[in-house]
Amino acid sequence: MTTDQTSPETKQSFQAEVGRLLHLMVHSVYTDKEIFLRELISNASDACDKLRYESIANSALLGPDERLAITIRPEEATGSLVISDNGIGMDKDELTGNLGTIARSGTRAFLDKIKDAQANDGKGAALIGQFGVGFYSAFMVASEIEVISRKAGASEAFVWRSNGESGFTVTPATPEQTQSLARGTQIRLKLKDDCKQFLEDDTIERIVRTYSDHILFPVDLVPTEGETRQINTAGALWQRPKSEVTPEQYKEVYQTVSGSYDAPRLTIHYKAEGRQAYAVLLFIPERKPFDLYDPARKGRVKLYVRRVFITDDAGLLPSYLRFVRGVVDSEDVPLNISREMLQNNPLVSQIRKALTTRVLTELEGYAGKAAEGYEALWDAFGAVIKEGLYEDFERRDQLLSLARFHSSTTSGWRSIAQYAEAMRENQTEIYYLTGDSLERLNASPQLEAARARGVEVLLMTDPIDAFWVAAGADYKGKPFKSLTQGDVDLSLVPLVDEASPPAEQNQDDAASLAEKFKQALGADVSDVRVSKRLVTSAVCLVAPGGGPDLGLDKLLARQDRSFGTKPVLEINANHPLISALTKRGPAGEDDVADLARLLFDQAKILDGETLPDAAKFAETMNKLMLRGL
Repeated sequence: MTTDQTSPETKQSFQAEVGRLLHLMVHSVYTDKEIFLRELISNASDACDKLRYESIANSALLGPDERLAITIRPEEATGSLVISDNGIGMDKDELTGNLGTIARSGTRAFLDKIKDAQANDGKGAALIGQFGVGFYSAFMVASEIEVISRKAGASEAFVWRSNGESGFTVTPATPEQTQSLARGTQIRLKLKDDCKQFLEDDTIERIVRTYSDHILFPVDLVPTEGETRQINTAGALWQRPKSEVTPEQYKEVYQTVSGSYDAPRLTIHYKAEGRQAYAVLLFIPERKPFDLYDPARKGRVKLYVRRVFITDDAGLLPSYLRFVRGVVDSEDVPLNISREMLQNNPLVSQIRKALTTRVLTELEGYAGKAAEGYEALWDAFGAVIKEGLYEDFERRDQLLSLARFHSSTTSGWRSIAQYAEAMRENQTEIYYLTGDSLERLNASPQLEAARARGVEVLLMTDPIDAFWVAAGADYKGKPFKSLTQGDVDLSLVPLVDEASPPAEQNQDDAASLAEKFKQALGADVSDVRVSKRLVTSAVCLVAPGGGPDLGLDKLLARQDRSFGTKPVLEINANHPLISALTKRGPAGEDDVADLARLLFDQAKILDGETLPDAAKFAETMNKLMLRGL
C-alpha cells in the first residue's frame, strides 16, 4: 500500500494479482464484454441477500425501505451507466478489502489460467465469475469506476474510485452523496467510447433477461425516456414445476450460481415433501470449476430458507461432490439459524443425507441412458468422485458402480460390472496397478503373467486410487489385489495359448541365485525371490505383503510419510539372463554383486524411479560390458 503525497486523496495500490487481472480487463482481451452487467447484478443481489438475512435479527437495518431492489440507470449526457442496490452496503475497510484485493488462495494460478484460456480458445471470460472477481470485469467497458457505498445502519458513506491502472482512492462521501444513499451501493461506470451501446435501453433489457431474469430481487430500469420499469421476473425458478422451465432458463440460473459461461451437463430439479419440504435445483457442469482442487474442498450449493439466502457454505453435499452447483430452498429450517449451527442442525443433516443419495442416483441414471455423456462427466470429475470411495464407506458400493477405469485390455473406460463379467476362469480377485501414467503402467513388467492368462488389470493413475483400494475395497465379495504387493499366483487361471506354456527352469538354482542377490543387495531390499508374475522381463520390484503397495508408498514418500518398507526384487527363472547366471559355476561368483546391483537398478527404472546414483549405475554397466568383450 502506498500514499501519493501529491494528492489530497489517499491513493492506494492494488494487490499485485489484482493489477495483473485489471491489465487483462482494461486492455479488452475478452470478447464477451456484456457479462460485466451480469456480474454486477449478481454482486448487488448478494448484497440484498445479506441485508435480508441480517435484518432477521435486526429489523431496524431495513428501516422504512423494505423493498430490496437493483436499479440500472443509463446517463447519455455523461456517458455513464449507474447500477445501484439498497442492500447491506460497505464501510471504508470493506471497500478497500473487497475492491482492492483478491482474498483467495490460488490467485496467481487463476490468473495464469485465465490468460492461457483467452490465448488458446478465447473463453477466458468464462472463468471470471467462478473466482469471485466479477466486479473487475466492469473495467472491460469502463475507463473509470466510482463506487459509493453506505453500510446499512451507518451514518457515513465512502467513495472508491479507480481507472483500473494507477491504483484507487477511498474518500468520505460528500454530504449530498451521503444523503442521496440511505444504504447500499451505487456503481458508476464511465463507459469507453466503443462501449456506449450499453447505454441503450434495449441492450440493457436484453442482457438482463438473458443472464439475470431469475434474480430474486427486482431489477428496475430507469430508461432514457418513460417511466421506471422492472425488467426481470424476479422469481425463485426452483420453486416452479419442471414443466414450466425451459432449458435456456436453467442455463441462466446455472451461469449465475456457478459464475460460469458454459451450459450444465446435467440438471437435477425436484421438490421434496413429507417430513420436510424443500426445493432443489442442482447442476453438474460441463467443465471443471477452477477451484475443484482447492485444499478447503468446500461445496458451492446455496442454502435458502423460504426464499431467504442463508449461506453458500452449508456443506449440503460431501466434498467429493463439490463440483455440483445450485440451490436448496427449505421451508422448515429456522430462518434465524446461524451458520455455525448448520453443521449440527438435524433438519439440515436430513437434507444433506437425502440430497447426496439423490445426486448419486441421478448420476447412475445418467450413466445408464447416456454412456458417452457420462464418460465425459467422468473425465472431468471422476478423480474427485473417487474420493468418496475412501471417505464414504456407507455409499462405497454405489460409488464403485459409478466409477470408470482404464484397463490393460481396452482403450476406453470400463465399469467394475464390466470387469467382473469378463473375469477369467478360476479368477477370484480384481487386479490393479497404480501409477502416474497409463503409458508406464501398460509397460509394467508386473502385467506379464496377467496378460499371458488373459486377466484384465485395472490401471489407476489418480493419487486417490492408491488410498481407496488399500482400504479394504471389494466388489460383490471379490477383493481388490495389487500386482505390486505380496505374492501373486495366477497359475490356476488357464493360459491364453495352452500350446505354448512357458519353459520351466530349475527352480532350486534360481532360488539359490536369489539368495546370493539378497546378500549382495543387503539392506536395500527386504527380500529377493523367484517370481510367479514375470514372463518376458528379467526382474521387477514389488512390495512385501501386509504393507502398502508400491504406488501408495511412493505417494506417501513425496509427503515424507513413507512407511520406509524396502522393496522385494523378483527374478524370472525363465529369462535367458537369469538362466545363464544360474548355470555359471564358481567362476561367475565375482560378478554376482555387480549383476545384482545392475538388475536392481534396472527394476527401479522400469518402475519409473530415478536412480539415486546414476554415475555408479553407468560405471557398473560399463565394467560388465568390458568383461563381456
